[in-house]
Amino acid sequence: MKISLNWLKDYLDFQLNTEEIKFLLTDIGLEVEGIELQETIKGGLRGLVVGEVMEVQKHPDADKLNITQVNIGTDSLSQIVCGAPNVAKGQKVIVALPGATLYPTVGDAFTIKNAKIRGVESFGMICAEDEIGLGNGHDGIMVLEEEAPVGLPAATYFDIKEDYLIEIGLTPNRSDANSHFGVARDLKAALNFRNKDSKALCYPTTYHGKTGNTLPIEIALEQPSDCPRYSGVCISGITVKESPDWLKNRLQSIGIRAINNIVDITNYVLFETGQPLHAFDYDKIAGQKIVVRAAKSGEKFITLDGIERTLLGTELMICNEHGPMCIGGVYGGLDAGVSLQTVNIFLESAYFSASSIRKTATMHGLKTDAATHFEKGTDPNATMHVLKRATQLIIDIAGGAVASSFMDIGTTSFDSFQVAVKWEKITSLTGLAIAKEDVIQILGQLDIQISQQDEDTFTALVPPYRVDVRRDVDIIEEVLRIYGFNQVPIPSKINASVNFSKGIEMNAFRNTLANHLVGIGFQEMMANSVSKSKYYHGEHRETLVPLLSSINVELDIMRPTMLWSALEAVGFNINRKNIHCKFFELGKTYLKTDSTYHESESLSLVVSGSQHPTNWRTQEKPADFFYLKSIVQNLLNKLGIENPDILECDEEGLEYSIELSKQRIPLVRIGKVDQKVAKQFDIKQAVFFADIKLEQLLRVYKTVKVKYKEVPKFPSVRRDLALLLEKNTTFAQIQQVANKILKKNLINIDLFDIFTGEKIGTDKKSYAVSFIFQDAEKTLVDKDIDAWMNKLMEHLKTELNAVVR
Repeated sequence: MKISLNWLKDYLDFQLNTEEIKFLLTDIGLEVEGIELQETIKGGLRGLVVGEVMEVQKHPDADKLNITQVNIGTDSLSQIVCGAPNVAKGQKVIVALPGATLYPTVGDAFTIKNAKIRGVESFGMICAEDEIGLGNGHDGIMVLEEEAPVGLPAATYFDIKEDYLIEIGLTPNRSDANSHFGVARDLKAALNFRNKDSKALCYPTTYHGKTGNTLPIEIALEQPSDCPRYSGVCISGITVKESPDWLKNRLQSIGIRAINNIVDITNYVLFETGQPLHAFDYDKIAGQKIVVRAAKSGEKFITLDGIERTLLGTELMICNEHGPMCIGGVYGGLDAGVSLQTVNIFLESAYFSASSIRKTATMHGLKTDAATHFEKGTDPNATMHVLKRATQLIIDIAGGAVASSFMDIGTTSFDSFQVAVKWEKITSLTGLAIAKEDVIQILGQLDIQISQQDEDTFTALVPPYRVDVRRDVDIIEEVLRIYGFNQVPIPSKINASVNFSKGIEMNAFRNTLANHLVGIGFQEMMANSVSKSKYYHGEHRETLVPLLSSINVELDIMRPTMLWSALEAVGFNINRKNIHCKFFELGKTYLKTDSTYHESESLSLVVSGSQHPTNWRTQEKPADFFYLKSIVQNLLNKLGIENPDILECDEEGLEYSIELSKQRIPLVRIGKVDQKVAKQFDIKQAVFFADIKLEQLLRVYKTVKVKYKEVPKFPSVRRDLALLLEKNTTFAQIQQVANKILKKNLINIDLFDIFTGEKIGTDKKSYAVSFIFQDAEKTLVDKDIDAWMNKLMEHLKTELNAVVR
């Protein structure tokens, strides 16, 4: 949120420098993210003064240059070499003194220095208007009026204004401070309490004149649930034109473009009070009737940006007798708005339901200033007051007269919320013994009155515009932020309790996995749990969990898998020349089966590019399926989960994949991302992905029993086999056969070579497999090992149709 310091001072008289303002606002919960100096002319014309040309002589070595003697209000004249053709004795001019920085209309800034020009010293510069950012003219120097005082700073002569733009990181719950007046209200409370002052707010002037009946209008409120209060007035005889400078400057100071006086007034009042307004061309209101109703499903409406939108039936529409004129609280229509030809207007000030506006704005992707204010909550009791404020400004700036009564339809008064608070809880929650008198004073400064109180409790009456204050802890927070969070003492000791372990907790389990992955070169990423339904096709769409409302139209579902989040991250990095990616993410996925929703926790791994950074000792080796598989298996081994079952499987988005399971519990799926899928994210290189189901993994991990095993005293023995296999035979099948018949002494199996080619047949492949044997009680002999190997070869022949080469 942007706040102009000069604008803020219209409502509260205070003298604080920028650092003091920054500290105080941040301390009371309105965090200042930055303060920027703003000037009507960049640079503020600092170092420029009014001068008078006393003498003009031709430069001896340059036909187009003159040597001038200029009075700048000092004891001696300044010699300045000038090339302007119109310089003459007796002129009042703008002089840039040495050291001044000029900001021209076109081009970069430059600093004036003492210089020698063709052998003649020059102490400054006589300026043209484009050289100091006051216009585009460069025909010659600026010549001022004869009455201009010599030595007067140029900033004073041209009435250059300075302002500070305060950027506040307003939290969504603080709708009451979403305006200049709201910020002034909080500042007043803090200054009065902390400085024992009695500052009062300066309330904006409102209309108290006569009303007429020359522009009749009827208002029908058909949707009171979404619009509890609707106020309006007709104004006749206005002149739509450019706004005065003060109004344009105020809006431009916070980044709002000036349009015309009527629209600018509604914007000004919005950022002044936090209450959005809308002006309709009265003569375009068919039947002189305003109807506030729900949209009809499928109804067409053209908004102010010229786009025809199909209404869903949940929107609140402001209509005339023939059809919609405006999406209430969100966006105006193309045909009923104010134009330069408008003479009569109907001015609207309404209180709309925050949830209704939020849904409508999200569904149509319309994040207007009005919608942003309404969806956070506005003051239901302020519609009429703000309407009269805008009316006064319109009559002052655009002329005209009030041509109807001030109409107020619906609920015209909203009661304060009652919140009961125990005095004791303030002390226990804040750690401070705040005096009751101080609590009452602070709340009073915040417009929160005390209706009842005794020794133990009090009842606070919270005004309706404080939508964030509904509980006793909210009241205590209000007291503490004005009293000062920095007043809470830091304790000299910390008390702690010893907690007994209840087994393996998920949080500790996550940290164990994350630390291991970081230790082997992975980087943790965090992605949005919201995804795009366009990624999913076919039968999988039936399992998607849709969002009822989303800020982004494309992000419309909860993600059913973490694959797409990983691909978005890989694509983002590759587009920025980081082509070697090793990421992991701990997150949740969401699915729907029939009417049941499922939320599960996963750990995803994604690798692409090189396995390791290239250096002088190692060559670059691209990451592949087996590289990721080895990382997953090492992770499982770290957890004591050895020899998982491996099966081929199908996974959406993957070209091929396998599933690792233990105790018939699926643990992880690993595969290569389909190239067609990768291209959707502008990824041309191979990507490999693993999805680890954390809850299943933790369940299996809890069953692992840690056993001490003595370091073997006897050596291991290795035997190798070259096997000719069918092309569809997998290494996992070889492992299963070997583990089944050689379970006791076989400690490891490894595939160390693969060969395919026409020499062995296109439907065949050759595996070179190593088998390592060891006995903890004795040294193995060839006789035993040969018997085991013969038995293994027989089973490989019969079960896998293998040929030992």
